[in-house]
Amino acid sequence: MTNKFDTVITRQNSGSTKWDDAATLFGSTDVLPFWVADMDFPSPPAITEALAARVRHGIFGYPSPHSYAYDAVVSWMEKRHNWQTKPAWMVSTPGVVTAITLAVQTFTKAGDKIIIQPPVYPPFFASVQNQNRTVIENPLFYKDGSYHMDFDDLAVKAREAKMLILCSPHNPVGRVWSRPELAKLLEICLENNVLVLTDEIHGDLVYTGHQHIPLASLETGTEDKIITLTAPSKTFNTAGLYTSIAIIADSELRRQFSQTIQKLGINKSNVFGITALEAAYRHGAPWLDELLIYLEGNAEYLTEFISDNIPALKVNKPQGTYLAWLDCRNLNLSQQELVQFFAKKAKVGLNDGITFGRQGTGFMRLNFGCPRPLLAEGLQRIALAVKQLR
Repeated sequence: MTNKFDTVITRQNSGSTKWDDAATLFGSTDVLPFWVADMDFPSPPAITEALAARVRHGIFGYPSPHSYAYDAVVSWMEKRHNWQTKPAWMVSTPGVVTAITLAVQTFTKAGDKIIIQPPVYPPFFASVQNQNRTVIENPLFYKDGSYHMDFDDLAVKAREAKMLILCSPHNPVGRVWSRPELAKLLEICLENNVLVLTDEIHGDLVYTGHQHIPLASLETGTEDKIITLTAPSKTFNTAGLYTSIAIIADSELRRQFSQTIQKLGINKSNVFGITALEAAYRHGAPWLDELLIYLEGNAEYLTEFISDNIPALKVNKPQGTYLAWLDCRNLNLSQQELVQFFAKKAKVGLNDGITFGRQGTGFMRLNFGCPRPLLAEGLQRIALAVKQLR
């Protein structure tokens, strides 16, 4: 029986970064794109119907303060993540990456040191460096088939840092951090008065046997030392609507953050983004439950295919996200050769591992948030190219 997520929808000539920019980025029109992290699935009907109703209304003036949407976020966090939040804690932002930059501007000054944990989402580096702050790396390490945090190293580096930016679940390695790991990280940061900025945009995309735990939900009484950033964009494929939420329990931190937004004149929200956010969090759960089954099936298909057909590559099934972190070091190619191999020989567009930090040398990131027929074709292309390389 065909799964609805198997349907391949043409995205070329739709203004899609993922598809329409692929030829320029990878140098060929016949490259299958598995790079930028949006999915090739339609958003749930609850969202498209809500947007259609908003369009039919026909008037798109300035939106009022959207407490009704914040109520939907509160309900979602309680039901999906057992996290008690309040509408008053929430600040609307035009995207999580923008919110990271805003937080860096607000709570640190030029020259301050900010900890990140590479290999990690490239905008973490840029959000620090573009504001003339200093990146301090607390690299993850690989052991027993999984990536882990280096707490001994963190304890040393936290002594001189002002902020830590956490990726939870982690992009690109796919880790869903456990409660003990999060508690230890928070303990170290609190001891050193390090503000934690936690990007939890992938928090709803977690697979069997794992649970996303919002950092601020830990029962430590210290949620006021944490700024949580989230959005429906990864979960429900609404990234192009640029609507996200910062959840800040501490009133003074929230005031300062909101003041930065006001000063920059970006305190108005997109009426369609608000509409989609509310519809997603009020009515999107059944669709998400189906999506997670399909994505986990994709993850299992990918890892089994690579194990059986491309043993020169190594990959662990991610615990969360729809991103696979491919270890390509056994191909014995330089990083530049590796990038060219996938684009020119395999005809697939992946993310260059080095953009996630020097720890990504020899790695590539593959987005499997797509219909399985597309994933199968991409993996077949890689398998054939590797065979020819040998």
